[in-house]
Amino acid sequence: MNRAGVLEARRRQDVATLHGIGIPSRMLIDGLPGDQLSVLDRAVQYGDGLFETIRLAAGYPCQWQRHMDRLILGAERLGIEMPDTALLAAEAAEVTWGQHDGILKLILSRGEGGRGYAPPSPAITRRMLLTYPLAANHGQQWRDGVTVRYCQTPVSINPVLAGIKHLNRLDSVLARAEWHDPAIAEGLMFAATGELVGGTMTNVFVWDGRCLLTPPLDRGGIAGTVRGLTLELAARLGIDCLVTRLDRAALDQARGLFLTNSIIGVWPVRELSGRRFDLTHLPWTLLDRLYSAACTAG
Repeated sequence: MNRAGVLEARRRQDVATLHGIGIPSRMLIDGLPGDQLSVLDRAVQYGDGLFETIRLAAGYPCQWQRHMDRLILGAERLGIEMPDTALLAAEAAEVTWGQHDGILKLILSRGEGGRGYAPPSPAITRRMLLTYPLAANHGQQWRDGVTVRYCQTPVSINPVLAGIKHLNRLDSVLARAEWHDPAIAEGLMFAATGELVGGTMTNVFVWDGRCLLTPPLDRGGIAGTVRGLTLELAARLGIDCLVTRLDRAALDQARGLFLTNSIIGVWPVRELSGRRFDLTHLPWTLLDRLYSAACTAG
C-alpha cells in the first residue's frame, strides 16, 4: 500500500474509533471489490435508494427472504429497477465468505444522474454490499435488558414511504443525536400527533399482561422483518397481538415492552426514561423462540 493508502486507512480507523462505530470488513460495488461511489450518484445527491441490514449467523444471512420481500416492495414504491435476487444472493455469499457471525448491509441506488429531482432515463441501479462485525455486548443485552429513553424528534409521516427502508433516515439520525450516554441503547419516537411509531432503529411491542400491542405502519415507521416474525410466532403460541395506535399513556400503563430488529433480534426493556420494568412479566416463551428464529440463518 502506498503512503496515500496508508494515510487513508489510518484516517478511517481514527474516525471509527472517535465515533465508536464499526468499519466495513469487506465491500462490493456492482459485484466488484471497491469503496468509491461517484458524487453524481443519486444515493449521494438525494438519498434516492433503499437498504437492508441483515444479521449473519454461521456465515449465512438470517431471514433472507423477508429482507428480499421488503426490498422488492421498496423498489416498486420508488420505481427503482430491482436486481435479480439470485444475483444479490450470489454477491452476498461472496462478500460474506469465510465469516461466521456479523452484519451484511445491502444498498440499492437508482444510480448516477444529472442535477434535478427528475429520475434519469434510463436509470442503472447500483448494488453495494458491506459486511460488519457484531457489537461485543450483543448477547448480554438480549438477556439483561436495555435502557431506553423518549426522543423529541418527531417521525415524518408519509404513507407512500411508510414501511420501506429508503435511504432518507434523517429522522432517526437527529433522534439518535439526542443522547450520548452509552448506557442508553435506544430511543422511542412519536409522530407530531403524539402516536408512537417505533424506536430510532427498532419496532416496539407493548405487553399489557394478556396481549401484545404494536403500532401500525400505515403512515410511518419500518416494517421490520423481526416484527413480522413476532406477529407470526405470537399467533402460533396463541398470544393475541393487536396492531393499534399507541401513545405515551399506553406506555405508562404497560407491564413490559420489548424491541425488535434484524440485528438485535429482541431486546427486553429494563428501563424507560427512569421507569423500571420487571422482566419476568414478559412472555418469555415467545421471546426465547423469537430470538432463536431471528438469529438463525435461513
